Amino acid sequence: MTTMTDSPVGTPTESFRLSMLLNDTRYRSLTFQFIALVAIIAFMAFVGGNLVRNLAEAGLNISYQFLYEPAGYDINQRPIEYDSQSSHGRAAIVGLLNTLIVAFLACITATVFGVVAGVLRLSNNWIVAKLMSFYVEIFRNVPVLIWILIIFSIMINALPGPREFRGDTPTASMSFFDTVAFTNRGVFAPAPQFNNSFAATAESGATSGTMDWLLVIAALLLSFFVARAIGTWASKTQESTGNRPTTWYLTLATWVVPVGLVLMFLGLTWNVPELRGFNFSGGMQVRGSLIALWFALAIYTGAFIAENVRAGILAISKGQTEAAGALGLRPNRIMSLVVLPQALRVIIPPLISQYLNITKNSSLAIAVGYMDVTGTLGGITLLQTGRAIETILLLMLFYLTVSLLISAVMNVFNNRMKLKER
Repeated sequence: MTTMTDSPVGTPTESFRLSMLLNDTRYRSLTFQFIALVAIIAFMAFVGGNLVRNLAEAGLNISYQFLYEPAGYDINQRPIEYDSQSSHGRAAIVGLLNTLIVAFLACITATVFGVVAGVLRLSNNWIVAKLMSFYVEIFRNVPVLIWILIIFSIMINALPGPREFRGDTPTASMSFFDTVAFTNRGVFAPAPQFNNSFAATAESGATSGTMDWLLVIAALLLSFFVARAIGTWASKTQESTGNRPTTWYLTLATWVVPVGLVLMFLGLTWNVPELRGFNFSGGMQVRGSLIALWFALAIYTGAFIAENVRAGILAISKGQTEAAGALGLRPNRIMSLVVLPQALRVIIPPLISQYLNITKNSSLAIAVGYMDVTGTLGGITLLQTGRAIETILLLMLFYLTVSLLISAVMNVFNNRMKLKER
């Protein structure tokens, strides 16, 4: 017999029965989801168990001990200390950092290219609009690998070699007050170093240790939060009084003073590259392979971002522009203050996908000899150790983790930009 009880609001409720898991619409969807989840887990367990049994029968076992063995190969672009006697694990870390560096640089540059091209493509100037249309159509319809090879070839053939900087009558000279050299081997530029480094020793002298850069980053973060607090205070003052206080000098001091004091404390100097023998020595070298990969990814993805920006701008009603113009705002101010902030709600979701594409397309670095994580862990390390399953699993985990982090950060930014219901 069904029992009826009174709910807190006086409505009779029926007691729970197992048949309700299928007959009651309140529980049916949860039941099917639970069944699907159990089926997926069982399938994955079957596949995993089958893989383990097959590997055992073949005399193979999954082990990551090879990461602690000496790598035995060199890496040309090294953001951290590394030599051929370092482990495969450290070689993988170097490749991982190289991937993150080129992905970060390409994302920033592609965003700049895309925003500029997307805005100018809607320009009233016919020549400017057509030039931007030409850029978009040319670069997005040619594979990015082709652009990588084209830019790399141009750098090798168009830029002078180090030997052309030598002699009594050199055919090439350094730029920026003889501090930067553009060569077919890459760009040689001054490198920062700290005379009062935490990592300095009597033998090494001036060094640039990890603790030093962490201190600089901490100063930058402090400046960021203080500058943000100043901006919040100025906005609240404007809301309450109608007048926004002048804060540019406070913001400038916030960014300059803490960082400047930290750099003075660490004894910042610059190690300028010099031509010695047949190559430049000192400073830092940004290899042509990195530059080619960086700019190829930037100009290729920038063409897609330009279309996203154009679509976002066109999604904004013309009434917004006309109203801003009626208030006396100039076209550039209308674009920066009225149109683009609203267009970001349309631009950001597809922009996330473009950032993910940049990160994954960076695996084409092996075409120009740039040693990213695919070239180190998924290339030389795999060939030397024969651990295909382990290296591929690590590569998948790395790209999955980076992609999820990018998506998470951009989704947080997207949630802040979208309209809030009131």
